[in-house]
Amino acid sequence: MVLGKLKSVVSNAVKTVDIESKSSSNEELGRKVAELEEYNQQYPEPTEEEYATLPRVAGYAPYQAYLICLVEFAERASYYGVQGCLANFVQLPLPEGGNGAGAPARGTQKNAGALGLGLQVSTAISLLLTFMVYLTPLVGGYLADKRWGRVRTIWWGIWIGGFSHIIMIIAAIPTVLKHGHSALAPTIISIITLAFGSGFIKPNLLPLLYDQYQHKRDVVITDEKTGKKVIVSRDSTLQKMTLFFYWAVNVGGFFAVATSYSAKRVGFWLAFLLPGIVYFVTVPVLMMVSPSLSKEAPSGYSVLGEALGVLGAAFKPGFIGRMRRGEFWEYAMPSVIAEKRPQDLEKVNKRGEKKISWTDQFVKDVRVTFASSYLFLYYVIYNINDSGLGSVTTSQANGMTTNGVPNDLINNINPLVIIVFIPILDYVIYPIMNRYGINFRPVYKVFTGFMLASLASVSGAIIQHYIYKTSPCGNYASNCDIGTGVSPISVWVECVLYALQAMSECFAMTAGYELAYTRAPVHMRGLVMALFLFTTSLSAALSEALTGALVDPHITWVFAGTAIAGAVFAFAFLFVYRNLHIEMDKERHEQEEKLRLEFISKMEELEKDKVQEDVISAQVSRALDTFEEDKELQAIASASMTKK
Repeated sequence: MVLGKLKSVVSNAVKTVDIESKSSSNEELGRKVAELEEYNQQYPEPTEEEYATLPRVAGYAPYQAYLICLVEFAERASYYGVQGCLANFVQLPLPEGGNGAGAPARGTQKNAGALGLGLQVSTAISLLLTFMVYLTPLVGGYLADKRWGRVRTIWWGIWIGGFSHIIMIIAAIPTVLKHGHSALAPTIISIITLAFGSGFIKPNLLPLLYDQYQHKRDVVITDEKTGKKVIVSRDSTLQKMTLFFYWAVNVGGFFAVATSYSAKRVGFWLAFLLPGIVYFVTVPVLMMVSPSLSKEAPSGYSVLGEALGVLGAAFKPGFIGRMRRGEFWEYAMPSVIAEKRPQDLEKVNKRGEKKISWTDQFVKDVRVTFASSYLFLYYVIYNINDSGLGSVTTSQANGMTTNGVPNDLINNINPLVIIVFIPILDYVIYPIMNRYGINFRPVYKVFTGFMLASLASVSGAIIQHYIYKTSPCGNYASNCDIGTGVSPISVWVECVLYALQAMSECFAMTAGYELAYTRAPVHMRGLVMALFLFTTSLSAALSEALTGALVDPHITWVFAGTAIAGAVFAFAFLFVYRNLHIEMDKERHEQEEKLRLEFISKMEELEKDKVQEDVISAQVSRALDTFEEDKELQAIASASMTKK
């Protein structure tokens, strides 16, 4: 009987093993909270008075963060090197009197060409590349968040992109080009695989760079040089890191100058070989820097899949009314489902998995994610103004006097202006603003960028108008064979258009990257960055719909229409998000409070488990004592019986 009681008590005691597994997660949570408290003591948050009186400075990231930018340089050099030549490769035929590799005869106004499929096909293929390049980051962000983590996903992107470059070189070999359109199939295969390679790298590289910076908010420190207190601004630091990253992007983009001249002087095989060589610089650099990187582990579940499940639950019938009542997201929370429709919690999919496997907190994270992503939709029109019309500007240059300059060279003014303008912003304009307490918030940067891009399209419309006015073919200047075939206007006039687009990117794109990272929950940063990049795919799809209008004599109106739309969206963005900084501060405080409350809840749970453990231990101890007493009594009784 005592043994049975002992087994029962010990069986109950075995349940306390769960406490160890719980305590491990509690210890981890406790460690995070302890680190947060220690961090807050070491790096106090500025008070309102300190914000008003102390100067703001940008912080520093460790050196390996900037080696990441070298990876981005090589990847972008390869991408823009191919993209810059793609328009001529597809649109224009092999030049008569050329060398058979696509290069025209010296001393002519002709440009390099290969397939001769025309402007509309060229634009469609260029937009296909753009669409795929900015759609595939959804896959890359998903894999990084769920399975591989950022670094491993980047490695996969590198190998896929390397395969793409090999296929592109094969498509440009003279023996392939001489067979007419036989190079089209490998070209399409190449741009699709190039898009997947870029899609695995692009959404993960900048978040990986941001992860290397230690501060999650503004902090007050004492300047070692002056001995005075200063505010290390997180926004200014991320802005600095983003500018450097974007500077590396455009140094890589400027590599297209080499490929443009290679195509015109030698042929497309060399123009595609050079980007491939530069691309493989990514391998040794990433191998060197990877061990020292601060890395966020993958969450182990499908953020994208779970998010789609939440949306499916939230959009069930009656969602419009719930939106009006402010209950749209709450309807998808498991706690609400358990109360109002508990049968839904037991539903399973074809694999036997529960359809509702998310938590209330995950629904809140999805709400924050989509709230931060709504503003990205404004970038759809912006992207069209910012080089989003495919190869139309390259074709515009084809109708202007080049005097031996490749018509696809002028678009390299864009990265050149960015290379020059970013250091001016970083070392002159922004420090002056910080010194005088001017807070040039991300919303203002986005508005400025949108307006500059709109002005770029205005300049494109003006240039096209004068091309029509001065071309030997009048309003049909894109494929003119009369006289020189071109307008006397110099191709260098297009520099105005590209310079305005470049300056717009320095404001709008860098601010967009910052907003995509800072507002996203930690485990959704890859997804949010992918959503931001996905807006370019939406822009490409919209531009694809406009390709029918990209014919003479309507090109002027395409430029004008996108300029007007861009200005409207710029002012709409400024009005809707004028108080975004207040909302972002509120989100950050909510995250910190959530961590504290979660810790308190876990600690209370742990205390209950400890009390239960003490009770069970006492029961086991008493049972063992009783068992020992019974053994002694049995021994005495046995001895007495023996004596009898």
